[in-house]
Amino acid sequence: MTSEGFSLKRCILDAIFSGLVALIVFGPIAGVVLDGYSFTFEGQRLAWIIGTVMLGRFLLSALSATSPGARFRARFEADSAGVYVRPADYKSRMRWIIPLIIALAVCFPFVATKYVLTVAILGLIYVLLGLGLNIVVGLAGLLDLGYVAFYAIGAYGLALGYQYLGLGFWSMLPLAAILAAAAGALLGFPVLRMHGDYLAIVTLGFGEIIRLVLNNWVAFTGGPNGVSAPPPTLFGLEFGRRAKEGGVPFHEFFGLTYNPNMKFIFIYAVLFLVVLLVLYIKHRLTRMPIGRAWEALREDEIACRSMGLNHVLVKLSAFTLGASTAGIAGVFFATYQGFVNPTSFTFFESALILAIVVLGGMGSTLGVVLAAFVLTVTPELLRSFAEYRVLLFGMLMVVMMIWRPRGLIRINRSGFAVRKGVAP
Repeated sequence: MTSEGFSLKRCILDAIFSGLVALIVFGPIAGVVLDGYSFTFEGQRLAWIIGTVMLGRFLLSALSATSPGARFRARFEADSAGVYVRPADYKSRMRWIIPLIIALAVCFPFVATKYVLTVAILGLIYVLLGLGLNIVVGLAGLLDLGYVAFYAIGAYGLALGYQYLGLGFWSMLPLAAILAAAAGALLGFPVLRMHGDYLAIVTLGFGEIIRLVLNNWVAFTGGPNGVSAPPPTLFGLEFGRRAKEGGVPFHEFFGLTYNPNMKFIFIYAVLFLVVLLVLYIKHRLTRMPIGRAWEALREDEIACRSMGLNHVLVKLSAFTLGASTAGIAGVFFATYQGFVNPTSFTFFESALILAIVVLGGMGSTLGVVLAAFVLTVTPELLRSFAEYRVLLFGMLMVVMMIWRPRGLIRINRSGFAVRKGVAP
């Protein structure tokens, strides 16, 4: 019954154990269907799920006994910690991939439906949020659980700025970044001496304070009812079918046929350019002394301070730059939705943005971009599995963390060739 490396007994025991785990996990979810105050037991459906899990586990155990399976298993057991250093003469394939992605992104809005376009806009908004939090958490190593507060400041900045001061989309883009950066600096000062869990608790409290203020200050923010946000304009031209009194719509000014998707195409185009700009700035910052200081702070703050780095400025710069990016994302979210209220800025949003950073890879820019689209698009693709969408989403996250414990894209650095006549 046994051959070299293969044990039928071990495969059967693994399958039975996996079946018991599946019974515990899926039993209350898929086996019991609530119907008012009563419930129905779906034994056949539960049996199919457990049988599938047991068969899959049996085949996986059998495959792992083979040479290809052993090599595949070794990939999971290998140590992937630390920063991966590329050879000095390594040329990244991104120099070909990035122009191709930009070309596809330019053509995308003209062939996409309104629904797909809105999903892409939401994905780009989360890319901005992920890039900002990646500076704070991924590069500087400061666990921020209240990052959604800066997102809310940007969104409400546009809505309230338009309502009380008449400020539009273009005026609030830089102002929201400045307001959010000021809030980030304000949060950074009290937490300079805090680390780890204590820092996380303080930032979580800051996020809840902002949400409660927005929810309870009814006279100013509208409270739970929220407040409307202005649509974007281009040189004062609106994208609606009819403009305000005295105004001219975009399509009439240029003599075009009215397209209801024009507003979303414009938001997508501007947002895509802003994302490219933020990516370039972040790429440059990580290679400047401030970027190296963030990474030194993340690895060991005591060593960072002993080298003469001003840890106060390093922390404040991380909080400030990360918050300003969230403020810009908030402006795009408000003008895209046309309405904001406090329910859009709960702790769940902070957890989702943190999941983007962890899933993509701490400090990895490309990983954050990929993870933002994965966590945005995946729930939409699973809409046909409405009953199990959250369960499947959670299982996907668990599998990814097992397969890629350091994230989708591991952070890497280019090596330097030793010059002739210089000792290594």
